[in-house]
Amino acid sequence: MRLLVVEDQPKMQRLLRRGLQEGGYAVDAVSDGVSALHQATEVDYDAILLDVMLSGMDGFEVLTRLREAERWTPVLMLTARDSVPDRIRGLDDGADDYLVKPFAFSELLSRVRAVIRRGRPARPVVLRCGPLALDPATRTTVVGDTDVPLSPREFALLEMLLDRRGGVVTRTELLDHVWDSSYDGVSNVVDVYVRSLRDKIDRRFGVQLIHTVRGAGYRVTDSP
Repeated sequence: MRLLVVEDQPKMQRLLRRGLQEGGYAVDAVSDGVSALHQATEVDYDAILLDVMLSGMDGFEVLTRLREAERWTPVLMLTARDSVPDRIRGLDDGADDYLVKPFAFSELLSRVRAVIRRGRPARPVVLRCGPLALDPATRTTVVGDTDVPLSPREFALLEMLLDRRGGVVTRTELLDHVWDSSYDGVSNVVDVYVRSLRDKIDRRFGVQLIHTVRGAGYRVTDSP
């Protein structure tokens, strides 16, 4: 899952970015409204965390322009303003949720998961394929009754494959949604992580769930 954080306070931006990355998300971050509008119209994000108090163009205006441009990415507004009129304005302008600073990071993660779920077609709470089960809420993965520890990147990649169970997910789609725009590493990073997932799931448990679709990408299915 790939998120955009719009926050003009450097310390808060760093905290949000680090915490969300530790939660398994790929995160891009900008510090002003103009940059936010550009990023949000050029990249398909799973959700946007949008601060209200921004220089040049505030969060309300960014949100209004996004909705006018028919960009329906879920938006969670973050603000120190606790007045009811401000919250009403944000929701009326098209925000999906509104969180007042300061907040517990566990609540932020819960609300991010909630707005992403609301902005997508209905899907099971726990994603399954054969003996494999992945729970996005608890960040756990099991095969049968055995817990399978995964790194945040491995978890995010497997979650996307399971979310599209049976369908082909291209390497570009995986790279775009699991890694953020700052990534400048090896070009075969997706293949490296898929190999790691196969070691931890397919080879360890003697199953064949992660399939390569030659020339296209990868697919998770329990069918041959």
